[in-house]
Amino acid sequence: MKKYQDPTEIAPPQKSSREYRVYPALIERCAELEPVTTAVAHPCDESSLTAALEAAEADLIRPILVGPEAKVRAVAGQFGLDIRPYRLVDAPHSHASAAKAVEIVRSGEAEALMKGSLHTDELMAEVVRKDTGLRTERRISHVFIMDVPTYPKPLAVTDAAINIFPDLETKVDIVQNAIDMAHALGRERPKVAILSAVETVTPKIPSTIDAAALCKMAERGQITGALLDGPLAFDNAISKEAAQIKGIRSEVAGDPDILLVPDLEAGNMLAKQLSFLANADAAGIVLGARVPIILTSRADTVRARMASCAVAVLLAHARRQQAAALAAE
Repeated sequence: MKKYQDPTEIAPPQKSSREYRVYPALIERCAELEPVTTAVAHPCDESSLTAALEAAEADLIRPILVGPEAKVRAVAGQFGLDIRPYRLVDAPHSHASAAKAVEIVRSGEAEALMKGSLHTDELMAEVVRKDTGLRTERRISHVFIMDVPTYPKPLAVTDAAINIFPDLETKVDIVQNAIDMAHALGRERPKVAILSAVETVTPKIPSTIDAAALCKMAERGQITGALLDGPLAFDNAISKEAAQIKGIRSEVAGDPDILLVPDLEAGNMLAKQLSFLANADAAGIVLGARVPIILTSRADTVRARMASCAVAVLLAHARRQQAAALAAE
């Protein structure tokens, strides 16, 4: 079993007073939507239990708390948290909490899954189990939805936490997962910048070959719902001026919604650089499973926690609409 990396191990620095526009808009989109029932796996510390209750108080989720009953109640009592309105399902330890939370989702009692105070790999090990997990035909992938004060819209970075060295076939699922998420967030035709170290295709850098192949696959309908361009170096992807200086004509350059990184190392470094150097917030969501999976961390700001839940809510409601449309056909 591949070990999954917890994408938010290090606390970002204190945020500046610059304006954060992205997350409030995402949360506002959920204002008219019903809360989504969410299985919260092992909320056994102040941070994870508070995150679930804050999202519930904001009418984003309706939590089912899954974990050792005595421990959850003790944490709630210690920190003055009222869990009486919510269902509490007893599980003896973190592994059992993950398994039970996944079982609740499989049974149809919940439309989202939320990580508590257990390790990410514990939860994901239950998600990917062949017989009892939440797999679909897609590869599972992670997306950081970044709120960068100097960027005017959500900026998705994928995959920075699950797929370590994805091959071309895996990248197809990673990018399609992110595109489908962008649709749920209101982007009708998201722009995908496929990152590499350079903007030219060269056999010496395999990620440039993958980028070219992905663009051709999008042209042939193997990837749908977005405009792809790559390979693009980061400066060309994010800056129209940089692209123009290098003579790159592109609808994506300078205006991407999604940054597809070549591997986990590059993606994780990029996301943390945005957090530490550009004062960005990073909400986390796992895609490609039967339901959206919310990843929160003690390092997250309240904004990021709420945004992670808001993205899951928008995804869950989009899936409801898709299911209703299929049933009507």
